[in-house]
Amino acid sequence: METFFLICALGVATAGAVQDVRSQRIPNWLTYSGLVVALTIRCVLSGWPGLKSGFAGVLVGGGIFFLLFLVGGMGGGDVKLMAAVGAWAGAERALFILIATAIAGGMLGLCYMVFRKQVVATLLNTAELIRHHLTSGLRPHPVLNIQEPGSMRVPFGLAIALGTLYCAGNVVWRG
Repeated sequence: METFFLICALGVATAGAVQDVRSQRIPNWLTYSGLVVALTIRCVLSGWPGLKSGFAGVLVGGGIFFLLFLVGGMGGGDVKLMAAVGAWAGAERALFILIATAIAGGMLGLCYMVFRKQVVATLLNTAELIRHHLTSGLRPHPVLNIQEPGSMRVPFGLAIALGTLYCAGNVVWRG
């Protein structure tokens, strides 16, 4: 049953990645319907334990990303997509997907930084963001955030799909 849920999570993540790469947006219809359908199917197929795991997956996946959203480092679509993926994957697998997604996102960010020839600027901005958050807490930086038109945006939906693919592939491969 869990393999089925992970394959569904991969489907939602892949659809989100395609939309994110194409339009730099992840549509609400995808994230909200993915979340509601996941919780409904988990409840029907696995009962209350399945529903509980789905809700915990929403909190694990969406909750961590929500913190990044609050500081201006991530878009709301990414948060909702990870919450929907977490609803399908369940709490334990959502944590592994989150870790794999962070690694994929870091590698994707490095590629964007190198190919756009913004290595020095990105390192200086990172140092400024660290300084800002150490002195100002979780408030978004007034200039260095994803709302600014000139900021480099990485389609993090792609990282979510890659992290989900890695975890789903692991489960399917090991049988």
